[in-house]
Amino acid sequence: MPQDVPWHGRTVHTGVYKQTVTGPRMVRRLNIDGDGQGDLGGHGGEQRAVLVYQLDSYRHWEKELGRDDLAPGVFGENFTVAGLPDDEVCIGDRYRIGEALFEVTQPRVTCYRVGLRMGEPRMAALLVAHHRPGFYLRVIEEGEVEAAQDIVKESTGPEAMTVEEIDRVLYLPGHTREQVERALRIPALSPGWQGSMKTLLEQDENQEGGSSTGSAGLNAAATAAPPAWPGFRPLTVTRIHPESRSVFSLGLAAADGSPLPEALPGQFITVKVQPEGGAAPLIRSYSLSGAPGTGAYRISVKVEPHGAASNELRAHIRVGDHLEAAAPRGTFCLTRGDNPVVLLSAGVGATPVLAMLHSLARDQSSRQVWWLHGARDGTEHPFAQESRDLIAALPNARATVYYSRPTDADRLGVDYTAASRLSADVVRRIGLPTDADAYLCGPAAFMDSVTASLVDYGLDASRVHTEIFGSGAAITPGIKAAAATAPHQPAGPAGSGPQVSFARTGLNVPWNDAQESLLELAEACDVPVRWSCRTGVCHTCELALMSGAVDYSPDPVEPPGEGNILICCSKPAGEVVLDL
Repeated sequence: MPQDVPWHGRTVHTGVYKQTVTGPRMVRRLNIDGDGQGDLGGHGGEQRAVLVYQLDSYRHWEKELGRDDLAPGVFGENFTVAGLPDDEVCIGDRYRIGEALFEVTQPRVTCYRVGLRMGEPRMAALLVAHHRPGFYLRVIEEGEVEAAQDIVKESTGPEAMTVEEIDRVLYLPGHTREQVERALRIPALSPGWQGSMKTLLEQDENQEGGSSTGSAGLNAAATAAPPAWPGFRPLTVTRIHPESRSVFSLGLAAADGSPLPEALPGQFITVKVQPEGGAAPLIRSYSLSGAPGTGAYRISVKVEPHGAASNELRAHIRVGDHLEAAAPRGTFCLTRGDNPVVLLSAGVGATPVLAMLHSLARDQSSRQVWWLHGARDGTEHPFAQESRDLIAALPNARATVYYSRPTDADRLGVDYTAASRLSADVVRRIGLPTDADAYLCGPAAFMDSVTASLVDYGLDASRVHTEIFGSGAAITPGIKAAAATAPHQPAGPAGSGPQVSFARTGLNVPWNDAQESLLELAEACDVPVRWSCRTGVCHTCELALMSGAVDYSPDPVEPPGEGNILICCSKPAGEVVLDL
């Protein structure tokens, strides 16, 4: 059963510490009596009820690792079996053991906990690299099982795709489109792996040559196009324009007069804001709000009462000044298609979805377009006339604007549609088409509630896209929750290495060799991070490298997308700026 285990100063709640048992055990739909999973997000559930590992793999690892202490259960499995090798067992195979009937659903998902159990941090990567992941079973018929019972194969899965083969397709380079299509024809393949295969197929279809990297199925960051230029380059401020009482826009052009590369509607750029007095630059990311394809960029900045960068820009930036900027990035982008588009925003969250609206108007799109925006009043409604003009230029577009506290100067039916907040309740009542792609940007609470409302209303969750200003939600599987702490400089003496800048967090930290990776440095600063394997396999930690270079140790099993890095196994090779 799950237990709390101390690890790196934190507490991991995990069921990986298995013990052998004697006598019969009842196998049920979700697990075996007496067994449990600590992290139900990554383990357990109907598709991952029983984990299987092989005695032959035990012998392999005893030789490979020079170990003689590998007792059954040390790999976290429920069944330690003779036979059933990963390169022969197929997804969809069915086996009867005792009274129970099982179906193979997917390979083991790599994570750090098997390494924690074995005292071997590399283990997640080694399982994939050596093609010995093990696999999960779904329980088709419940019943009692017992050690030493025969394993009887009842049927072979369609496509005869082995556990080892599909594991290679997702985690290692060199898959083919035919392999991905075969995987998607297997009904028994778990929904999570089906989603990853669909992502790989979409990447293959969008790339000339019909192939893509395996990491595209693991992290959306890998699906982004490579950055248009490395690091930062100077852009000239060509225009400064107020959009509302608290939002202003900057027009930006190439310093040499050449057209800037076209950004995708919804992307952002990261800029260095140099404070007066020569202090270290402030690094901030701003969505591109202008029309794509013009050869120039527009960013729109909300001035916060205590926002160092926004107040610096408002007070000191002038037409003709230069801003150092990284290339456009981001996966919050308008997708092609002919289905309806819903653009929802609150406040300055209008910036990325406004670029999408510009793109639709430029293409004279015939798609249904719904523009929903919420603001306090007319003085805090950026791009009001601009968005109205764009809506008017589209044949199948409509706009609904909500003011939470309209003033006497605001005209009902002209400036705004209703005096209320743009809330989850409003979204449920408005009658949106359920086959739409929805794009949301605004405060986190707004996006969380509206996303849940849209899914509850009938939109497919995969069609609801959100953009977050600032750090995203952390993924730290199995780690017991602790009180949230604002990002800060790490404890102890300051490092003497190159500067590491966390762009979304606004934190600059000198590298300290006491940390083994950029991930560990971020954790020491309480910067929200996302990870699972910690050994360069799963790509959960993949993110954009805005500038600089890194060294890997160990090398990733599959390289990240161009312009990205894996922070779990990398160190800075000089000053770096991370999209974190």
